[in-house]
Amino acid sequence: MEDKNFDNDDEQNSDDFAAMLEESLSGAPRIEIGQKTDATILQIGADWMFLDIGQKGEGVLAVHEFQNDEGELTVAVGDTISAYFVSRAGGEMRFTTRIGGGSSGTEQLEEAWRSGIPVDGRVTKEIKGGYEVSLPGNVRAFCPYSQISLRRLDNPESVIEQSFAFKISKFEEQGRNVVVSRRDLLEEERRALREDLKKTLAEGMIVTGVVTSLRDFGAFIDIGAIEGLLPISEVAYGRVEDLSEVLRVGQELQLAVKRVDWDENKFSFSLRDTLADPWSVVPTKYPAGTQLVGKVSRLAEFGAFITLEEGIDGLVHISKLGEGRRINHPRELLTVGQEFAVTVEKLEVEQRRISLVPAGAEVECGEKSYSDQPVTSGMGTFADLLKASQDKKNKKKKR
Repeated sequence: MEDKNFDNDDEQNSDDFAAMLEESLSGAPRIEIGQKTDATILQIGADWMFLDIGQKGEGVLAVHEFQNDEGELTVAVGDTISAYFVSRAGGEMRFTTRIGGGSSGTEQLEEAWRSGIPVDGRVTKEIKGGYEVSLPGNVRAFCPYSQISLRRLDNPESVIEQSFAFKISKFEEQGRNVVVSRRDLLEEERRALREDLKKTLAEGMIVTGVVTSLRDFGAFIDIGAIEGLLPISEVAYGRVEDLSEVLRVGQELQLAVKRVDWDENKFSFSLRDTLADPWSVVPTKYPAGTQLVGKVSRLAEFGAFITLEEGIDGLVHISKLGEGRRINHPRELLTVGQEFAVTVEKLEVEQRRISLVPAGAEVECGEKSYSDQPVTSGMGTFADLLKASQDKKNKKKKR
């Protein structure tokens, strides 16, 4: 009686031996089952695409693996793809990007586990510690919360009934105890993207990023292969007190690259650098003598900062407040958020400074009133003046 299984195994072994002999003669390295290989698409047919794998002979891969939900191809002849070697028979080398299909059995899943080949899976429900995932052949697997994405999901239910590619990280009890990870595959993709990004990313470039988290000092931004910091000082030209008022997690932004340090894995971005500089119109819009109403944005010992428009603040020095009456702090007269009528006294465009005085006060355009030095008490100031005057007289006598 003929043993068909034996004949099939014998045929497979003969094919493998012939392939090994051919590869040894050609000097090409042997591709092992489960090995990930880069290949170039040579031809695309109705059901199969043919691949150049850098060896004698061609590889084949099912066309449906590169079709979107509408059945449209996402690749073209000449494109380079990455695929896993699955089997060799009759001189044909079969490749796949993932194992799928309802007829796949536990043997195929076990081979996928051993070889690291991704498998298709559908998240069916949320269970303790993670999700239940349905794999080909109606095999149930467990995916921990930490392995469903690169970062924690704000809405864990959002992935239920969605299909993804998974990597089997544990296969026991003949398929009755299977654990899978989607994160492993996402991290592999991210590492590949990172290597590509190393060749192109440079300071000054404009990139698209997504806000992943907000902190007091800035926002973390993901640009697809790396995550960097958008400092709070680089969000806008104006002062930003609370990031949550201008940014939100998940928001997409166009950003300028400020720092690239692959060795330290530190990257920073600027949103401000992509915006029009409001100071470019200051000389014509706010010349000395201009009267307007601003809003008190900050109070300091030396004066009050007045916002004239987004990104443009001026300073009313404490010596200009009080209508001639000496005050110890601007908060004695003003509160943050209060509207305040002012007159532009002096512009220092290069230093990005605008000196202001209260509306109706005398404008002394020759006086430098924008100063960060606090005013001392009356007796102290008078004593300083007397000392300076006496020192000047003493110098003249010595001459």
